[in-house]
Formats: sequence, structure tokens, C-alpha cells
Amino acid sequence: MSKELTIGLVGFGCVGSGLYEVLNQSNLIDATIKTIVVKDREKERSLPKERFSFDVKDIFEDESINTVIELINDSDAALDIVKQALESGRNVVSANKKLIAEYLDELLEIAKRNNVSFLYEGAVAGSIPIIRNLEEYYNNDSVTSVEGIVNGTTNYILTKSNDGIGYEQALKDAQDLGFAELNPTLDVDGFDSKYKLVLLLKHAFGITVNPSSLLNSGIRKISEREVAYANEKGYRIKLFSRAEKVGNKVVAFVAPHFVESSHFAYSVDNEFNAVVVAGLFSDQQLFIGKGAGSYPTASAVLSDVSALKFNYKYEYRKTIENSNLSYSEDFFVRVYVGSSYIESINEIPFYKVDELFQSDKYSFQTGWVHFSDISNIDFNNREQISLVVLPDPLRLAEDFESKSKDGNYQEFEHVAFS
Repeated sequence: MSKELTIGLVGFGCVGSGLYEVLNQSNLIDATIKTIVVKDREKERSLPKERFSFDVKDIFEDESINTVIELINDSDAALDIVKQALESGRNVVSANKKLIAEYLDELLEIAKRNNVSFLYEGAVAGSIPIIRNLEEYYNNDSVTSVEGIVNGTTNYILTKSNDGIGYEQALKDAQDLGFAELNPTLDVDGFDSKYKLVLLLKHAFGITVNPSSLLNSGIRKISEREVAYANEKGYRIKLFSRAEKVGNKVVAFVAPHFVESSHFAYSVDNEFNAVVVAGLFSDQQLFIGKGAGSYPTASAVLSDVSALKFNYKYEYRKTIENSNLSYSEDFFVRVYVGSSYIESINEIPFYKVDELFQSDKYSFQTGWVHFSDISNIDFNNREQISLVVLPDPLRLAEDFESKSKDGNYQEFEHVAFS
């Protein structure tokens, strides 16, 4: 049965102001934003100053407010607000992927204890309803993989890079359009995509993985050389959040990928996101939509508000049904590693080398590496080295027939430039 929602909104930036607009334009949702809490008293906004509050206590002291929507950038402050809202018996909607990824199980326990809903469709892939689909549509289908573009900023930059525009100019263009922050680190170094991957892992496979355990290699080091290699091979470069189930293990990471023309995400450009879900019975399905901007994320938040009208809660059924699944780094992946310094390439322990190129100004090497050997390397801050994943299936260690009884991979010697 539906109920009337009285909302306390925390944050009135890009997404918050967008939510206010779309909610007031919707005739289908009986919900009212009663209080809007912001931090900066002097900032110019689209509503008159008297419409705003500057103390979150104004929400918690108002018993008529039964729903809190948190849309601020400060994840530490957001954690306190979300916990207090859940403890007070109010439903919560958030789009703060960093907060949710780092504290999800704790927040779920508080929500369960207080019999309230905690929804966050807007935290992953903008306007794409991927979390709800993983919860509902794939509830009776075993998901085998989830991969794709979940950050519109990096996809816009890579689209321009694929078209021959340098990284710095592409980044500036993204900032001018409002797709990228002045400090773009969370986006371009893959942290944003990693936080979203944590949530996809929870809803696709039922497992909780600490964000610090996942590799995130971003796009900052993608140069015209990688673009030229992609053009030569008929690839395009995309930043993928990727998770696959192999046996009773789940593997996951964030990295740039060379994508073949046959891949669903090959032609997904600019600020659009694309998520490909593969199921045991449903095969592959593509979800595509805008992943950056005010209205796309606001529309996802609005869908959570609509769901709350009917007391909707995520069931997390896969957490129970897939209790035997665990995260693993025991697999091989085929990669391209390029650098102006041969020594940097030689630091990567290749087990099998497929291609070598060396010149006075730039060199690269492709081949298979064991993921655990690279998972702790900070490629974002390693000088002059680019990592891009090649379009080959991941391979488990036992797939290599050369594995010896003592566990050494004797066939694949570490090949170094001389």
C-alpha cells in the first residue's frame, strides 16, 4: 500500500537541485520536500534563501519527515547523517557511492534493526536502473558476469581520446561541460568506478568486498600511443568495472580495456554508461543510459522515492543463496603494458609474452600476467607506465596445462627487454 512521503533533503548541488525539479514536475509521485539543508549560506541557488535550512537538526527534530535523501559530497558527514536517519526510523535514499561501498553492511544492519529502507539506485550508472534489475529481474537467474562503463566522465574523455584529442584537452572539455570536477582524481583514477563495482558485486553475486581490496587503474596514463595501438588493432579504449564468477570464486577489478567492435559497449560514447549483464539462462543483456549530469542521477533517486511509496526494500537474497562464493585474485589476465622506460615494463612479471615493441622513445609488451602479481601496483601513481587489458577471456590458474606439481608455471618465463 502506498504512503505519503515527507522528505528532508540534505544537499542542493547538481543532483539535489535536479531532484527538486524532476519531483515537482512529476504528477505520479505523492511526495513533498519539506526541508532542504545546505552548508554554504552565501551560495547562489535557484530557490530563494528562505527555502533553505543550514542545520540538519531541523530534519531530525521534525517528526513529520519520514524520509531523508542524502546528496552531499562529504562522505564522512554523509555517514553521520545516514546513520542518524536510519536509527531514527526514517527511510533513507542516497547516491553517495563511496559512503555506501565502505559501510554497506553496517548501514544494512542499522536499517534492518529499525525496519526501514535504505535505497541507492542513483549511486551506480546514473540513469540506468541496474541495481533494481539485479535485485528483481536476475533474482531467479544466476549472474555469471557484470562489466561495463559506469563513469560518464572517463567515458567522455576516452571518447575524445579515441578521436585523437589529447588527454589534457579532453579533460578540460569535460570540466567545461560539468562532467568532471576541478579535481578529477576520483573519476580519472578509477576510484568512482571501483566504489560502484563494490555495489554491483553485492547485488550481482551477494558478496561484500572492501574497496581497498580491488585494483583500480584509471585513464590518466592513456596516451596517443595506446590510442594508435587500439586503432591498429580495430579496438576502442573503455574504462571497465568488471566482475565475473568462475566456479565458486568471483574476480573483479577496474582498468582500461581494449574493446573489440563486437562488444556491446564499443560504440557507447561521451557521458553515456553501459552495463552488460550475463546470466546462466538469459545470456547477455545491455543496459545503456546517461551516467553524468544532474537529471540522469536525479531520475534514479526519484525512482527510489517512488519505490518507497510501496515500502520497497532490497532483499539481498543472493547474499544468502551464494554464501559459498568468495572474492579471488587467482587468475590470469592478458594485458598491454607501455612505457617510455624499459625498466618500468620489466617490473611487471609476465608469465607469457605475446608481443614486444621497442624504440628510443616508447616500448610496450603484451602477454599474460597473474592478477595477484599486479593487484597491489599503484598504476595511477607509477611514473610513465600504462596498463590496458586486452579482449581475451580471463583464465584460471588451472587452465594453464603447464602448471607443475610444485605450483610453478615453468612454460612462461619472465621475458625482459635488454
